[in-house]
Amino acid sequence: MDGTTERIETVIVGGGQAGLAAGYHLAAHGCPFVILDANTHIGGSWRDRWDSLVLFTPARYCGLPGWRFPLPGGSFPTKDEVAAYLEEYAARFELPVRNDVRVDRVSGDGGGFVVRADDLRIEAENVIVATGANREPRVPVLADQLDPAIIQLHSSEYRGPSQLRDGGVLIVGAGNSGADIAMETVRQHPTWLSGPSTGHVPFRIETAFARHVAIRMIRFVGLHVLTIRTPLGRKARQKFASRGGPLVRVKPKDLSAAGVARVPRTVGVRGGAPVLEDGRVVDVTNVIWCTGFRQGLSWVDLPVFGEDGEPVHDRGVAPGAAGLYFVGLPFQYAAASDVLPGVGRDAAYIVKRLVDRRSHPEPALAAGSA
Repeated sequence: MDGTTERIETVIVGGGQAGLAAGYHLAAHGCPFVILDANTHIGGSWRDRWDSLVLFTPARYCGLPGWRFPLPGGSFPTKDEVAAYLEEYAARFELPVRNDVRVDRVSGDGGGFVVRADDLRIEAENVIVATGANREPRVPVLADQLDPAIIQLHSSEYRGPSQLRDGGVLIVGAGNSGADIAMETVRQHPTWLSGPSTGHVPFRIETAFARHVAIRMIRFVGLHVLTIRTPLGRKARQKFASRGGPLVRVKPKDLSAAGVARVPRTVGVRGGAPVLEDGRVVDVTNVIWCTGFRQGLSWVDLPVFGEDGEPVHDRGVAPGAAGLYFVGLPFQYAAASDVLPGVGRDAAYIVKRLVDRRSHPEPALAAGSA
C-alpha cells in the first residue's frame, strides 16, 4: 500500500442522476461513501448534449429523492435545467462528489474491491456502478469507409446546425434523438432520416390531457407494469433492446410536414457515399449517427458478465461479486429504470441491499478475481 491509497467503504462510479440518487440513500443510512465522476462539473453529461434538447417528462416527475424539481410541475425542463438541478441537488445534500476522476479499473481484492483512476487507488467494501447507458458512443464500422469530406457526428457530439457543412444531412437512427435532430436540421439542410419505425406515442405531450392524465398513466406503466417481474415487461425489455422506444414528442406526420425524407436502413458505402437498404446512394455532406451507446463496462474487471457481454444482476445486485451493484442501467428493473422518474426507486433498492449486507456480510470475493 502506498501513499496514494485511500480506504472508503463505498465508491459510487458516476455522478449523474443515478449516482446522486444512490448517494442520497447512502447518506440517509449514515454510510461513508464517495462519488467519482469523470465530468468537470456535476451534470456535465447533460450539458454536453445538443443545445435544443428538452425532456419528454414534466418537471413534477423529474425530481430525485428528497427534492422536487424546482420548476412548475407541467413544464418540460431543458437539458441545462436538468444539469443545474443535479448540481444543486449534490450541494443541497452535501454529497461527496469528486469531479474530473475517470475510473480506469475496478477489480477484486480479497474482502472487497480496488478502484483505480490514474494515480488514485481506493480500497472499498462496496462499489456502485452508476455510469448509466451512455458511456461509449456506438458507430457502425461503415463510418470509416465514408468520404473524409463528409462531416460525421455522433448524437453525443452534435450541438446544433452550425457544426454542419452546406448540403444534405443523413441521420442514421430513427428513434427519438434522430427524429428530434432531424426536425432541427431540416430547417437549413435537406434531411434524410434512416432506419425502421419505432412507433410513436399517439398524443401530443404538451396538451393538458397529456401532462395531467396520459403521462401519469405512462409513468405508472413504466414503473409498475413493464418490469422484469411481468411477462409484458420481459417482452417489452427485449423489444426496447432491439428497436428502442416509440417517438414521443415528434410524430411521423411532423417529419413529413417539415420535409424530412424517411428512408430505410443505411447498410453500406459506395464511392464514399452512404447506401440504403434498397440500394439507393444518398448524396450528403453530413452524417449524424443516432445509433445509441455501448454501456462501456470493460473497466469492470470482475466475473459479472454474461456471454452477451451484459452485466448479470438481479435488480442491480451482482451475484458474481458480493458488494458490487448497478444503478441506472436500461430496464434494470423496469422500463423507467434509466430515466429520472425511475432511478430513485432502483437506487433505494440497491442501497437497502448494501445496508443489509453490511449487517450480515456475505463470503468475501476471492483475491485477484477478474
